Amino acid sequence: MNKKRTDLILKKLTNSLQPDKINVIDDSAAHAGHASAKEHGGGHFKLHIVSELFEDKTELERHRMIYAVLGDTIGQEIHALSIRALTPTETKISSTELKE
Repeated sequence: MNKKRTDLILKKLTNSLQPDKINVIDDSAAHAGHASAKEHGGGHFKLHIVSELFEDKTELERHRMIYAVLGDTIGQEIHALSIRALTPTETKISSTELKE
C-alpha cells in the first residue's frame, strides 16, 4: 500500500469535486505480480465518490471529470483506477433498494 499516492488522490479529488463521501482503496497488492507493479510499484486503485457535482452528468462525464482532476497522475502514480461515482440522491436510492 502506498499512503502517499492514496493521500494525493484524496486531496486532488476533495479540493476539486467537494465530495460528500470519498473512499480510495489501494488495491496494488492484488496486482503485485503484474509488470507495471514491478516497474512503478503498484498504482491500482478503487474509488468510491459521492458528489453533488455529478448531478445531471452521465457516467462517462463523471469519469472524465475525475480523470481531468487527476491529470498527470494517471499513467504515473496511478496505473489503473476503478470508479464508482454517484450523486447523493443515487446513494440514497441504492441504500433504500438494499433494505428492501
